[in-house]
Amino acid sequence: MRILHIIQRYWPAQGGAERHMAELSTRLAADGHDVTVLTTDALDIELFWNPTKRRLETLHEEHDGVEIIRLPLHHLPVAQLGYPAVRRLLWLMSKSRIAPLPVMEQLARFTPWTPDLRPWLAYNDEPFDLVAGMTICFEPLLSAGLDFARQRGIPFVAYPLTHLGAGAAPGDDAVSSFYTMRHQVDLVVRSDGAVLQTPAEADFYIARGLPAERTRIVGPGVTPADVAGGDGARFRRAHAIAGPLVTGLGAMSYDKGMETLVEAVAQLWAQGRQVELALAGAILEPFQYFLDQLPQSVRSRVRVLGSIDEAAKRDLLAATDVLALPSRTDSFGITYLEAWCYGKPVIGADAWGIRDVITHGEDGLLVPFGDADALAVAIARLLDHPDQAAAMGQRGRANVLAHHTWAQKAQKVEKFYAELVGERGS
Repeated sequence: MRILHIIQRYWPAQGGAERHMAELSTRLAADGHDVTVLTTDALDIELFWNPTKRRLETLHEEHDGVEIIRLPLHHLPVAQLGYPAVRRLLWLMSKSRIAPLPVMEQLARFTPWTPDLRPWLAYNDEPFDLVAGMTICFEPLLSAGLDFARQRGIPFVAYPLTHLGAGAAPGDDAVSSFYTMRHQVDLVVRSDGAVLQTPAEADFYIARGLPAERTRIVGPGVTPADVAGGDGARFRRAHAIAGPLVTGLGAMSYDKGMETLVEAVAQLWAQGRQVELALAGAILEPFQYFLDQLPQSVRSRVRVLGSIDEAAKRDLLAATDVLALPSRTDSFGITYLEAWCYGKPVIGADAWGIRDVITHGEDGLLVPFGDADALAVAIARLLDHPDQAAAMGQRGRANVLAHHTWAQKAQKVEKFYAELVGERGS
């Protein structure tokens, strides 16, 4: 098959969606398919709304058998105000149900604004068999891919990676409503197929008109052999860690639960517990502001590692006693799988989708999003009952090996693609 994958960022940019697309693309290419990835030149995620952030200079290259095409991002005037303003306007238009979907789709093209995208698709003469787009919060890229597929008469597959939030119903809280706007949902429903992360995400779209037979629940995975090999003792020596270690691993923001994690561990410190906290991942500006406002007695004890390479991450996971990512903006959470590979217990937010990944009391714990008190209790429970914590970690590891390797996930995707291409051909 000749496959076109579309995503907002790609290797060497780091992130869950980026890793997900890279794993699938690389494995499909290794199996003999021609894979092209069409993306932007963003290295930092904040470049989408902040033109001062980092770009990638190489716009066309091959990596691991995958052809990569990067198109330059452009910005509205006063981009740091214009980008969120357009998103807010789209949200209001979605809530009001007055604006027609085509109007919303046109407005969405500015977030992110890649004016070369549709011309590139219009003039490209590669005979692709299938197009797939990932991440619904960057819907103008997926919308262009869907239109291109329709013009070519080939199937389009959506990977929405929908953040369904922690509200009373999926898509019901303030943040998730920006991932479930009318024009975004319509784009997924109109797709020829949807690769979904969890049963909760599948139920959400089926309830809104996506035929169940056009869905596949796949989700991300890990390669256990690649995750293995961390040296926990080396990490502890390098960072002078003697006591139990709680780790937050992911982009540092309020919605990812990182602020709540700091507050929870600060409670444990106030109780006199000798627990250590390490945070690894991209530091977003609002989180840096949060750190700067902390009392020095707390700030000095928080180990903020920033973005780390894979070798350092392996050492960190090996050194960790509890992995906490109490996020409401994750559609699945590859980090949980990585921690389970090391037999570590995990804590997540009691949010839609995450409930399908973590079984409370079995392989980890779930706490209400934003509840530092509950998170502190959950951390203390795992640290105070190491046998229970170890059993949870081992059950998580067994689940990963049985159901969540990249080899298993890529095989499911390849089969789904082949079915769609075969149906269209016939």
